[in-house]
Amino acid sequence: MPSSCMTDIPASLNEIRIPTPQGSIYVRRWQAPVAGEGEQGPARAPIVLLHDSLGSVALWRDFPQQLAEATRRDVLAYDRLGFGQSDPYPGTLGPGFVAREAETVFPAVHQGLGLGDFIVLGHSVGGGMAAMVAARYGAQCKAVVTESAQAFVEDRTLQGIRAAQQDFARPGQLARLEKYHGDKAAWVLSAWVDTWLSQPFADYRLDEALERVRCPVLAIHGEHDEFGSLVHPERIRDRARGPVEVEIVAGGGHVPHREQPERIAQRIARFLARV
Repeated sequence: MPSSCMTDIPASLNEIRIPTPQGSIYVRRWQAPVAGEGEQGPARAPIVLLHDSLGSVALWRDFPQQLAEATRRDVLAYDRLGFGQSDPYPGTLGPGFVAREAETVFPAVHQGLGLGDFIVLGHSVGGGMAAMVAARYGAQCKAVVTESAQAFVEDRTLQGIRAAQQDFARPGQLARLEKYHGDKAAWVLSAWVDTWLSQPFADYRLDEALERVRCPVLAIHGEHDEFGSLVHPERIRDRARGPVEVEIVAGGGHVPHREQPERIAQRIARFLARV
């Protein structure tokens, strides 16, 4: 098994589609800066990004490139099935979708890219997926970064979703999602709102997965995150079994990497320099 980097994809190839039993996954790569003279060393484990409930590769915007430059690591991001440029999701999402991503889809991406060791970074629900991926890949996942992750279903999270649901019900608002998800946009919105507000999803917890995470963890959370209070990074700190750093972004909301991209990229770089 390769130890830290992609082996089967030409260095010049920055986009690829990976087949899975349920449809193909779109993946994009941002390459680390070329090492200068005297800087060559062992290849660094790449960072894999897991997007949020309405997210996509494109919605990471310039942050992956900034992260690649700050950390000097390749950065990879993929659209989950049903999102962005990946194939439509076959059916409804279902309450077990977070665990299922780590159990079935991420392994297909990991194998399809020829990844060995890696670092996983997830935003919002992607942070929950990142924790579950780390729990599953104990030896190969070298570090986890969660950003605005929810460790359980909090009333504040549901209030934020209901407010967003009302906003998207206004004329023309769905077009904001169509720009990134095309004709899958209505499904994307429903997958978020209907799943999180459903009774079967009320028992969602990250506790069991976190108790199997032994690699270093950086939990980033905005002080004023409208979708989750500061109890979530505290829960991650208390439950994870590896060393945990918590970064509270003063005045920050739910998307610190968009609100303060340079600061977040540099904070992650400092964390990973010790990994």
